[in-house]
Amino acid sequence: MKPVLAALLGALLLQGAAAALAPPARAGAVLARIDIGAQRMDVWVDGALQFSWPVSTARKGYLTPTGSFRPQRLHRRYFSRKYDNAPMPHAVFFHRGWAIHGTGDLRRLGRPASHGCVRLAPANAATFYRLVGTHGRADTRIVISR
Repeated sequence: MKPVLAALLGALLLQGAAAALAPPARAGAVLARIDIGAQRMDVWVDGALQFSWPVSTARKGYLTPTGSFRPQRLHRRYFSRKYDNAPMPHAVFFHRGWAIHGTGDLRRLGRPASHGCVRLAPANAATFYRLVGTHGRADTRIVISR
């Protein structure tokens, strides 16, 4: 391949990758990006970063799924049937039984501690829950990466 063509192809691939990682540009769109390695959740609304919060994802022996998801259901008050009726306030379920929800275990935010859900401080979980409710599940995307 000629050097000019190779450079052009490389630039197009980089541009495509950047576009895939970019926040939503559409009005009313919400994007939650959860970085498991950094234990952070960034929330973009209408293409602008609005919030960046510490989270706790799966501890050793458990799994937080990676990929791109849409919220499936919302529960202002929820209790885990699997884990001793543990409270999961402002739960936004995004894949099977996994959810983003509030926790009272604030000391462990910022490091892996959960059975797989994404835990937030209660006020942050309430804010995210309201955003999803206001903008709608169809206009909300949750992207989880390592």
